[in-house]
Formats: sequence, structure tokens, C-alpha cells
Amino acid sequence: MKHWSTLLFSILILSDTFIRRNLAESVSPEEAKQLRDEVRGMFYHAFHGYMEHAFPLDELKPLSCEGEDTLGGYALTLIDSLDMLALLGDRERFTESVEWIGKNLRFDINKTVSVFETTIRILGGLLSAHLIASDYSTGMKIPTYDDELLHLAEDLARRLLPAFDTPTGIPFGSVNLLHGVDENESKVTSTAGGGTLTLEFGVLSRLTNYSIYEQVTKNAVRGLWARRSKINLVGAHIDVFTGEWTQKDAGIGTSIDSFYEYLLKAYLLFGDEECLFIFQEAYEAAMRYLYTDPWYVEVNMNSAALVWPLFNSLQAFWPGLQVLVGDIDPAIRTHAAFFSVWKRYGFTPEGFNLATLSVQHGQKSYPLRPELIESTYWLYKATRDPRYLDAGRDMVASLQYGARCMCGYCHISDVEFHKQEDHMESFFLAETVKYLWLLFDLAAGPDNLVENGPYKYVFSTEGHLLPATPQISLVQEHCSYFGAYCRSNHSRQKSYTSNISMDSHESNSSTLCRGSVFTSFASDWSSQKSTHVSGFIKGVCPGLTHGQKFGISYVASPTHDNGPSNERETTIVQNHKVVVVASPPPQYSEEVQNDRDTKDEQSSKGGSKESPTSKSGDALSVDQTFER
Repeated sequence: MKHWSTLLFSILILSDTFIRRNLAESVSPEEAKQLRDEVRGMFYHAFHGYMEHAFPLDELKPLSCEGEDTLGGYALTLIDSLDMLALLGDRERFTESVEWIGKNLRFDINKTVSVFETTIRILGGLLSAHLIASDYSTGMKIPTYDDELLHLAEDLARRLLPAFDTPTGIPFGSVNLLHGVDENESKVTSTAGGGTLTLEFGVLSRLTNYSIYEQVTKNAVRGLWARRSKINLVGAHIDVFTGEWTQKDAGIGTSIDSFYEYLLKAYLLFGDEECLFIFQEAYEAAMRYLYTDPWYVEVNMNSAALVWPLFNSLQAFWPGLQVLVGDIDPAIRTHAAFFSVWKRYGFTPEGFNLATLSVQHGQKSYPLRPELIESTYWLYKATRDPRYLDAGRDMVASLQYGARCMCGYCHISDVEFHKQEDHMESFFLAETVKYLWLLFDLAAGPDNLVENGPYKYVFSTEGHLLPATPQISLVQEHCSYFGAYCRSNHSRQKSYTSNISMDSHESNSSTLCRGSVFTSFASDWSSQKSTHVSGFIKGVCPGLTHGQKFGISYVASPTHDNGPSNERETTIVQNHKVVVVASPPPQYSEEVQNDRDTKDEQSSKGGSKESPTSKSGDALSVDQTFER
């Protein structure tokens, strides 16, 4: 471990030298505008190539200028591109595309599809476009639109529901849209595949008032987390019937990555504190056991023994996620390390061996992935450091000179020789060029829906825009009735302060700031201030563990040795005050109600935002003061 860590340090030195040299030639505002326009041209080169040569098939073969069905045969690339058309302000093409989909798309087809890919690409694309096309405040409302995309989204989600009918609640990886789950379907799925569905299904539940969609995806997350190891790590693949891990390698990349992402984003979009609690524990464990500054490795989920010293390209989303958490310093160092690999080859290979400092055999391709570009955008948004514009400029140059081809942009099958392959994933239009365009538009003076629109937006793992509207982002009650788990009337009439440690914790040379979540979705880091939110939560009582409140427990694997259970860490928070107040029902005494009003007034004086109300009329949230 020490040997290759020393070698890795040399890579960082080279990377930092390059960055310092380039700062003298940083991107100017005028050049940022030119780069933004160039990226816009990149999008339309690929989009027109798809529409002319591949539509209505799923994806474009950009070398042969043909189309191919890769997911379900339902115009995948067009659906994945809808919110990018809106982001560019292309009203004509956005309207034409929405109208064609509403009239022609059907899901009653005999196709077996990936639950994960169909959810993030198709369901997410339909919901994002629906929310834009139906809202005057977005500036892209279609006058003739009558919720056609929402109806399609619900029809698709209903056809995916049979996948969740498993003993663990974790869904099958695939489902037939006409006949349900095949009797021979594999019972093994990935952690990301089972745990990256909550945003899309949760938004659908809020738009349709049909809770089953959100319930099944939350149960899947609970099923995965209940089977974590005693050191709070999860494996890569699991049997959805037995709940046993079939691959116990823990990491932040392949097969696990977006599980972490959706835990945090479910809190940012829905105010889901259960997901925030799980994320905090999972994030702490990742920083403790997977982080070898500035890289991340794969370890055994039970023993934390090193399994694989490998950087894989899907890890590159992590610095962007850390920006949303507020953990900026390690994000900066990790991004610099990851970008050094891009600079070395012109792209990031699927796998880079940290022991040999070379491309991993069999993982030499670059399929136009967006993750490093995504993190570059978030770090620039948080820091306004010009190095990230320089990095974005290099990425544009690599794509233009290495990946551009006759009808679009090609996969790179070998990053060492820049050999092109005849395929273009739909996420190139949904994410890769989107994050590049947002990066340079931000530097040029933002004029787009994300930066200047009516709502804060959370990006799905496919880059789709999900707005934090009141309908979507009302904080949900944790209990179905007042006083759940409380054993006496006396305990119901008190206000309680959680007994959470205020100490900071050093882990692998990184200060882990538990609970320091960017509720402003990564506004400028240089001007970030404490965030204060106040309100009330029903049915949360003192002295209960998170597992008791939410029914989540540790399920031991029958085949591993985890060591003493007392090694589990407690929740650690840095300068994080959490106040939970039980709201009394109307029949309680006026004295208790006045006490609640007094606390409300005190909270509002502390700079809190007005909390939305639940369906039952009670204000809900948690009083949180985040400081750095």
C-alpha cells in the first residue's frame, strides 16, 4: 500500500505543476462564451446526427451513420435529450419532440429492459420534460401540452413495479414491459441498480399522489442498507431473494456509485432525513475505509482489507457529490488526481491501475462518460477557481479532436491510441455536453434555467433536471400518527434535543464534516453561509435509535466474520445542532401549543426559512444549523 501511495503522490505533483503552469493562460470571460457556443455546437452535431440517421431507434452509430436499438426501442436518445433542448432555450425543437413523444410513444411492448437504465434515462427524461413543459415559470411551457409525458411516465413505472416483488424488496435487474419478470431472470443485481431509483419514483409519487412508487424504491434502499456490514460498507452485487452479497467488494465506483448519490439527493430534493442519516453513516465509512488521499480503492466490505487498487472512471462523480456535502478540500485533491489521468491519455480509461500506474487490461475504453466533467462543473460552481475552466477547455479539445466523427461523437475503444468505436451513448447528450455547457455558461454570466430559473434543481444521476417545487419538496412525516413509539402522554408533551456528539473526526487526512449538507445546492463556496431550517416533526420520540424509528436493522451475513459489534461508530457531527420537537395534536392543552409557538418564534429569529406544511397541516422539518 505504501509503495503505490508514494508513486501516486508523484502523479499529483505532475498534475499540480501542470495546473500552476496553465493558470497563466486561464479562460477569460470572452473565451468562456466562445467555449459555451462551441459546446452548444457539439450538442447539435450529435443531436442532428441522431435525428437524421437513427431516430426513432434508441441510439446513433456515429461512424456508419445508422441507428440501433439498445434499451427498449423507444427513441431513447430523444427522450434523454429533452431537458437539454429546454436548457438551451430551443423552444421549437423541444415542442416538436414533446408532441411527437406524446403521440407516438408506447410501452406495451414485449421487451425486457434494465430497471435501472429505464428508470434513470426514460422515466427521468419524461418527468423532467413534463415539469418544464407544464410550467409557465420555466419559460418553456407548451400551450397545447396536456400531461402526455406524465401519463407515459406513470404507465412505464407501473410496468416496472413487478421487479420489486422480491423477499428483500430489492428489485430484479430486468423486467419485461408486457409480461413482468421472467421466471429465469437472474436473482443477482447491483447495489446501484437497486438503490438508484428513489428520485424518479419519488417525483412520480408526488405528481400522481400515488405513493406506491416511492414506497417500493425506499424499501429497496432499506433492504440494501439493512444488509450492510458492521463497518457500514455495502458490496457490489446482492441476491434479491436471500439478501446475501454475491460480490463483497466495497467502493465508490462501478456497481455502487449512485447508491451514495441518491441517498444525499433524496434529502436535498424531498427533505428525506432517513436517507440523510443513512448517507452520513455510509459517507463516513467510505472516507474511513476507501479513501487513500487523494484516491479511492476497493476493499472487502467486512474486513476493509484492500482488494483492488484501481481508479475506475465512474468514481469521478465523487468530488461533485462532496461539493454538495460541503467537503471541499478532499474533493479538490481527488479531482486533481483524477484529472491527471485525463491529461495523461486525453480521456479517462474505464480502469487505471494505481499499483502499476497504467491502464488496466481490458478497461482501456472511454465511452464518453460525463462523471469527471460533472465534478469539474460542481467544483467551479463552489470555488470559482479558474483551474476548472482550464480543465473544461482541455476536455472540449479532447472530445473535438479525439471523439468527433461523421455523424456525432464516438466511443474511444482504446485511450492510449484514441481508436474510435461506432457507438454513441444517449448520456453524451443528456450529461456530458450538458455539464460542459453549464460550466462555461456559468463563467460567461449564466443565463439558463438552472442558474436563473424559478426553482433550485437537483440533477438525477442521468443529468435530468428535477426541480425543488413545493409539490415535490414538501418535507414528509416520518410517522403515520402522532406519538408513534412514545409510551406515555408525559413524553409526548416535551421538546427534545438529540444527544449527538459535536466532535469532529479526522479520517484519512480529511476532516469529515457530518451533517454539513449544502441545502443551497452548492452555491458559491466563497460566499457560503450557515443554513438554518426550523419546524416540527410528528411522532419522533427521545431515546430511540434510528433503526427503531425507521425499522432499519443490521442483518448479519451467514458467511463472513465482521469482528466485535462494538466497533460500530456513533453518529459524529461537526458544529451540528439538531432539535426535534414533537407537535401536539389539537386536543392537547393550550400551554403546550403556546410552548410550540414560542419555539417557532425563537427559531425564526435565528434566520430560519418558513417550513412547508404537510397534508395534515402540521409544519414539518428539523432545526439544523450548519457551520464550518
